[in-house]
Amino acid sequence: GRLAFLLAAPFIAGQLDFCINNLNVFTPAVVGFNLANMARNEPIPSWHLTFRQVIERMEELQKRKKAFIINPVVGPEAISGSSRLKGGSTTKIILETIFLGAHEAVSAYKRITAEMYEQVHKITYSQSEMIASLVQQAGDSLRKEGHVYYVGWSTLGIMGIIDASECIPTFGADAKDICGFINQGYNEMKNKDGDLTALGPEFCISHMDFVNTILPSVTELDTVIFLFTQDDGLCEIETLANRTKQRTSNLHAISHDLLGSEDLVIFMTCSVPFKLSKWVKVYNNDTGYVVRVMQELSTKWILNAVSTGGHILKGKIFRNYMMDLKVTNSKLFKRAVNILQMITGCLPTVCIRALLQAVYDTEDVTDDMTAAEVTKHTTLAPTRSRVVPTALVILTRNCSLSEAKSLLDAYSLIRDAVEACLTVCEGADNTMHHSN
Repeated sequence: GRLAFLLAAPFIAGQLDFCINNLNVFTPAVVGFNLANMARNEPIPSWHLTFRQVIERMEELQKRKKAFIINPVVGPEAISGSSRLKGGSTTKIILETIFLGAHEAVSAYKRITAEMYEQVHKITYSQSEMIASLVQQAGDSLRKEGHVYYVGWSTLGIMGIIDASECIPTFGADAKDICGFINQGYNEMKNKDGDLTALGPEFCISHMDFVNTILPSVTELDTVIFLFTQDDGLCEIETLANRTKQRTSNLHAISHDLLGSEDLVIFMTCSVPFKLSKWVKVYNNDTGYVVRVMQELSTKWILNAVSTGGHILKGKIFRNYMMDLKVTNSKLFKRAVNILQMITGCLPTVCIRALLQAVYDTEDVTDDMTAAEVTKHTTLAPTRSRVVPTALVILTRNCSLSEAKSLLDAYSLIRDAVEACLTVCEGADNTMHHSN
């Protein structure tokens, strides 16, 4: 049979249900970070089950070891709701631990995986100062309307593409703000659907695409970060680095040293090069798979810090809330309402009305709008910019939609605009208090 792992989210409940109904083929396993009874019980459009009902079936099957619910407690995220950080890393660790354990079950060689990941943490954060420099550089580029480009090799290139793709829904980023590229494009990705470049420029991910379509327009405002190991074809890396250096001095490299080599021309061309060179000393007798797993997680952590820190410096985060998140599904719609309620103290109905003003780009929210399914709101919301910040300004300033947009336009950083609104609001409250 096959072991089916499905990340816990409503839109894949149907796949879970399919696995449950075909236990002769699949052993379903759910990975998540909430208690099972916290699964959402809201209706799923065009389906007869809720996600919680599916999980309840999983719980019954788990008693007979026919299914598995893997939901460790990892604590709150550094950025509220940004599950790509702890949640994403823990998911990767869980899957690697299980598959590594399955692989080793047929061999005599055993390994304590916890020690392996502790080493990844130790080695990665021994470079904290270098990581901080990359975060600062990425933030400088994003604040100045520049871009951040990850140019990676092999699976490290995949780490870059994943990190870049997460910035769009998390921070409301433009698809061009942070982009990832991988050598040989989809041939290296080995994705099921093959070459996807026909879908649009956002799907052009090869180094050739970077050279032909991106590099000619790269400026000093942009940051380029190379991701590689020292067995990834250093001549090719050096050639591409030299070409990139002609366009910007903001070229950086994250290199993982497998061989203990100390000399590499690429480092002399980079602004902030740093090398994680202790992998070979951790497990000298490992196959390349284990070391590669460690390098991937290390790279993920560094890039998560770069993109998250960069967007914080750009003003996309306020009081640890993702102020400019894309409202693309019911979960994010509820999160947007909760953010508005937490910051303003307004009733949920009032917050929803302001949010719908921003979503529908209207001063007057009709009864039909408020009565519509959430899916209608979330279909339109991604086409609008600054939805949550606009709603927040409407609530804090008690102003019209057009006035809220004008106020946001007056500030280069969303966070500054929000702070200004709250300062005015708090000042008005204090004045009223003293007058009473």
